[in-house]
Amino acid sequence: MTDGLAILACGGALPVLLARAHPDALHYTLRGVPSELSGSAQEFPLEKIGSLFAAMKEAGVRRMVFAGSLSRPTLNPAEFDAEMTRIAPGLMAAIPQGDDALLRFVIATFEEQGFEVLGAHDLLPGLTVEQGLAVGPAPSEAELADTARATHILHEISPLDIGQSCAVAGGLCLGIETVQGTDALLAYVAQAPAALRRGQRGVYVKAPKVGQDLRIDMPTIGPSTIAAVADAGLAGLVVAAEKVVILEREATVALAQERGIFLISQIFA
Repeated sequence: MTDGLAILACGGALPVLLARAHPDALHYTLRGVPSELSGSAQEFPLEKIGSLFAAMKEAGVRRMVFAGSLSRPTLNPAEFDAEMTRIAPGLMAAIPQGDDALLRFVIATFEEQGFEVLGAHDLLPGLTVEQGLAVGPAPSEAELADTARATHILHEISPLDIGQSCAVAGGLCLGIETVQGTDALLAYVAQAPAALRRGQRGVYVKAPKVGQDLRIDMPTIGPSTIAAVADAGLAGLVVAAEKVVILEREATVALAQERGIFLISQIFA
């Protein structure tokens, strides 16, 4: 029996965590979007979104949560049902504006159907990095200055809806996250010539865009983030308190200690 909650499950560990915490929730997936919940989920092509809406309503869904990483699937207009045909102009207009604009449109579309859209952090207490987290060695004055520089960069590019993180060393920006994601950014930073760092290891800062709706695509870190930051030669990472998801918390913290980098949180204006 459903408790009126549905998980629209995409990739990664988050949908699994939600399913364990809410065993009565119904699971839905989108065709072409891999998910670890696919074995227990009803799958719908995005082109037939009207069928997804109908199935959720028939099952008594009142609340829903988007969970996991979602790459933009290719759409076939020849397969559009009436509902997708209706919303397609708005969807196509939102796509070029960036991820935040697109996700706001998606949220509004589901709300228009009468569903309450929740964030994963609303359903999993303790999911986000708390204020005051401090793991590993204390950052130096230079690293704090690089953190301030990275934070300023992220604040300034927020209106452009580009990405949620950047790396800075010696006051120089080594890279900004774009659509390729965190792994690509940190792999790029790892290849930066040492001379560009001005004698500093540098820091990685991750935070949501200013004004971002955190119900979908909240920034996320986990053990793989720690490994990538360390492999990039950076001194540590700084994340926005209460606004960044931490997956596998114990393993993430332990790996930061093991690799000798810092993981700290702070309030971002």
